[in-house]
Amino acid sequence: MKGAPDQRLPMVRLGLLTLAAVTVHGYHLGVDDGEIYIPAARKLLHPQLYPYGSEFFLSHERLSLFAPLLAWTAQLTRLSMDWTLFLCYIATVFATLVAAWLLALASFRAKRARWSAVLIFAAVLTMPAANTGLMLVDPYITARSFSTPLTLFAITAFLERRYLPATLLTIVTAGIHPQMAAYLVFLASVPWLVERVAAAKAREIPAAASVLVALPLSFGFGPAQGPYREALYARNFYFLFTWPWYAWLGLLAPLAFLLWFSKAKLRGITPGFARLSLALLPFGAISILAAAIISSSYEFDMFARLQPLRCFHLITMIFILFLGGIIGEYWAKGRPWTIPALCVPLAAGMFAVQRATYPASPHIEWPGCATSSNAWVNALLWIRRNTPTGAIFAVDSRYFEQPGVDAHGFRAVSARSSLADYYKDGGAVAIFPALAPEWKRMSNASYGLDHFSKDDFLRLAREYPVNWTIIHGPAPEGMNCPYQQRGYAVCKIPDAPGPAASGNSLPISSTGAPAADAGCAANSLRK
Repeated sequence: MKGAPDQRLPMVRLGLLTLAAVTVHGYHLGVDDGEIYIPAARKLLHPQLYPYGSEFFLSHERLSLFAPLLAWTAQLTRLSMDWTLFLCYIATVFATLVAAWLLALASFRAKRARWSAVLIFAAVLTMPAANTGLMLVDPYITARSFSTPLTLFAITAFLERRYLPATLLTIVTAGIHPQMAAYLVFLASVPWLVERVAAAKAREIPAAASVLVALPLSFGFGPAQGPYREALYARNFYFLFTWPWYAWLGLLAPLAFLLWFSKAKLRGITPGFARLSLALLPFGAISILAAAIISSSYEFDMFARLQPLRCFHLITMIFILFLGGIIGEYWAKGRPWTIPALCVPLAAGMFAVQRATYPASPHIEWPGCATSSNAWVNALLWIRRNTPTGAIFAVDSRYFEQPGVDAHGFRAVSARSSLADYYKDGGAVAIFPALAPEWKRMSNASYGLDHFSKDDFLRLAREYPVNWTIIHGPAPEGMNCPYQQRGYAVCKIPDAPGPAASGNSLPISSTGAPAADAGCAANSLRK
């Protein structure tokens, strides 16, 4: 019918946009939260891995199908875990852009507005969502890589009143990322309440808030104590009143625009656009209110791990899509060059940000590479090839923020056990308080390890079953260190009473110091 919107899904163009997005935003193996998620998948695929300290990542794995999904994929495809992670990352970026297109299709009538929304969204894919500690899409693979497109698909289905697929998508999201699914359920309930309780608007927010308040009562009240308090308060983004003033703009500015979107008589929008804009207002307001209450007293410390402000991950994504569509509707009509003129500088800026975030690493870390231009990652790849599967490493507990590490997790890249680190394992502790005492003891025991002597390592080996170590700096006197390159030394702790060594079941190549794979020439993108 003439004038009917084009419902076809532009798969080829979205596929090309996916490749462009990966080129702009990059890909990194085992960085940041990947240190928590990836070891769980590796262990499911190879149960002999991580004989020690696995509780720090398995606590998350038990709540999610993320690790089983990756392990099953690797088994079915017979690909290595590194290749599985990389291809799943590309697939989830593609799925996210498809979901963004479908939401734009449900929100805008003109094709230029839809493409403007998706192109601008793709250009800023790795921008932060306020001060929540989250990006719209991470440049690495985690459970959020799957939950993000699923959430957008579900929201689109709710907007179109296709409740059965929306419900099924929500259930699948809950299986992969329960916390994000809870936010999705809450958001979906808001327009339902608006439509059915329109005569009692003053009671909508308290009614919705009561659902949230009922959820965490089993957490208990009272200040966090001891090591758990240390882990919790190290994450200041959990607490709204510690945010700098400019971070509040990331909360208030999107809500102000969404208020305008819901009230203004804008051209070229669908009824779903206004419905969703309106629904996001109480959704965001309640999350701010909940975060303010949690931050108001130490008595609410145990509730901080609920992280209500993570609702702004959804809000920011949808706001960017809607703003991009409005720009396309009003600015690009008759001027098709304006959207590329906006997207190219945005993409260039995001590329520069990613390079500044991971300055010592390749922009795209291709799987299957025997070596890396990042000295820390290179040492971890050597460990994976040349140390026993059952090796347990002592690593300086503050290694994560050392220059040159670029937030690459030891366990995720090396596929070896280690004592708890202060930062990423501290994040697991903030969610699972029972881990706090052992986390504190381990992280204290290995603090300053880069300056340990041989006697210090022997003492550590008597306290914990460690039998290997990686040191940033010169090898200690009297230690056998078969790897000493580019400022890192990998050493066997002498006479360590650790577990019996087992053979390496995850070979990358023959032992020794192999040359970089020909396929890794793309690492020249690093700088």
